[in-house]
Amino acid sequence: MSTDMDWLPPPDSGWEARLGEARALDWPAAKPAFEAVSKFNLDLLQTIKLDRAVSRSRQAAASDDGGPITKLAILGSSTMAHLLPGIRIGALRRGLIVDCFEGHYGMYMQELSDPGSALHGFQPHVILLNLDARHIVQQESVSVDQAVARIGRSWSEAKANFNCAIIQQTLLPIFMPAIGNNDHRLASSPSHLVEQINTALRPAADAAGVHLLAIDAFMRWHGGIDYWYDSSLWNHAKQEVNPRASHLYGEQVGRLLGAIRGLAAKCLVLDLDNTLWGGVIGDDGLEGIALGQGAATGESFVEFQRYAKSLLKQGIILAVCSKNDEANALQPFREHPDMVLKVEDIACFVANWTNKAENLRSIATSLNIGLDALVFADDNPVERGLIRRELPMVAVPELPEDPAYYAQCIARGGYFEALSITAEDQERGALYAANAERDKLRDSVTDMDSYLAALNTELIWQPFDKLGLSRIVQLANKTNQFNLTTTRYVDRDIERAIADPDALTLQLRAKDIYGDNGVISLIVGRRSGADLFVETWLMSCRVLGRQVEQATLNLLVERAREIGARQIVGEYRPTAKNGMVRDHYAKLGFEPLVGEFGAAGVTRWVLNIDDFQPTPTAITTLKGPHARSAADLHSAQRDFSGPVR
Repeated sequence: MSTDMDWLPPPDSGWEARLGEARALDWPAAKPAFEAVSKFNLDLLQTIKLDRAVSRSRQAAASDDGGPITKLAILGSSTMAHLLPGIRIGALRRGLIVDCFEGHYGMYMQELSDPGSALHGFQPHVILLNLDARHIVQQESVSVDQAVARIGRSWSEAKANFNCAIIQQTLLPIFMPAIGNNDHRLASSPSHLVEQINTALRPAADAAGVHLLAIDAFMRWHGGIDYWYDSSLWNHAKQEVNPRASHLYGEQVGRLLGAIRGLAAKCLVLDLDNTLWGGVIGDDGLEGIALGQGAATGESFVEFQRYAKSLLKQGIILAVCSKNDEANALQPFREHPDMVLKVEDIACFVANWTNKAENLRSIATSLNIGLDALVFADDNPVERGLIRRELPMVAVPELPEDPAYYAQCIARGGYFEALSITAEDQERGALYAANAERDKLRDSVTDMDSYLAALNTELIWQPFDKLGLSRIVQLANKTNQFNLTTTRYVDRDIERAIADPDALTLQLRAKDIYGDNGVISLIVGRRSGADLFVETWLMSCRVLGRQVEQATLNLLVERAREIGARQIVGEYRPTAKNGMVRDHYAKLGFEPLVGEFGAAGVTRWVLNIDDFQPTPTAITTLKGPHARSAADLHSAQRDFSGPVR
């Protein structure tokens, strides 16, 4: 059982030198260098050394302009200071800079409820509740319901006082069974009580919109309880999580922070020879590759394919990047009886003799996702090294020699950390397959107008509603490229927008002859006098170039008129990823506003509604099933199944 992060490559002999080179740079130029140094299987001491170097670099800087900062408050009932370096480095691996607030020992309820507390001054983006098992369980006659209710009260306080995401740590199973194998038969057993509380926490957190840090499950695969907990350390320092496991703890928190910020990977790119089957298809032929029942190696590759198939079912895109002749590479998918993966499961199939760095760039472009959304699985350490050097933003798991552990390696790496799975996620593979058919149609017609007309696209709109809450929050937090402001939301933000009489919200689906693209665009506008300020406008890149932007503007102007707005004001806030929409408003006919609008590079644009003439498109715009008539906009009372003003 591993006690380190063996899905990452071990630090090589040049790691210290690269750390020194990063230290020599001025912040924020040092940030990507530190991030590159973090992507190794670091031990506790290396983690602390890197954390200190980053901290000193930031402190020495004239300004801390290394991108958005995530403010994390960790509150609990044990000693937590030793957890902070691992958390900051776990976040750094995902490109996040985290400022941490450590709550006072056992004072979390007071800090949450007291408006004068330092926590309120800190104003966290995320609160992590680190409650130890003794604190929750070792009370006279405590029941599961009472324990969960007690934890739930801290959620209620956090929600009432902070507009932020909440993470609840599950309880570490630190107690020994009281009567052995049948400990569940003893109602007062602390060991069984912890297990029951953790079980009950899961649906309670789901209902409350709280995210879980499931260290009860994670620690079983990463060292076990004897590695994570030491009774002597508890007695001496009240450290429930053993310092030697703190870098693993921090890695888990970093994954959740990344998922909250929409930074989880979206696509698993697979090599073929000795990755999906044993042997080389071009040399060994269909009968000679190792795949299928009857031999340990063949069964290992079948299991890995099953794992990849399970990722597809939860919304992860699958792609192939292989040095092979395409005909040879496709043969097992089409003809081998033991292939679990089929051609239709692969959204982008690239088999040629071009170097894999170039092919990965091509795959990202074809799928309209960033390179940092790719996870590249290849058995060849030379190819892995090439990608890490040429494309450091691509995640490259350190696959072990034995294919029996391929799936475990990728799963333990947490690349696809998700806060929830929607029905639309589960259909993502079909969405990308339909995109391939759209591309074929585009190539078969003589001009773009004919292509767009042949698609017969319908844009179906309705306001935000509670039914679509999970998808709305997910799309807002995961969309980075076509996102004018990159404003992130938690459930409560969207609930407030639904209830706000001065908010106009739109969620838009696109359907065409090849199927439903799902929810592809969100808009949040706020009315102020005669102006409608567009707080958020984002769109999925998979519908780019299909006149959706113009059709959406036509709809937005129509809705703005109905609520009495005379102007629409849009804002563009530049990020490292949204340069593609820098001229979005200019292309749609907005005029620039002169002035400074906060951070450097922010621009504002205005459209006079009275002068606007809708541009004809090949898209039919329809009301969704819950949208109401324009006359309803002037009703004083809303059930919020209709348009939000």
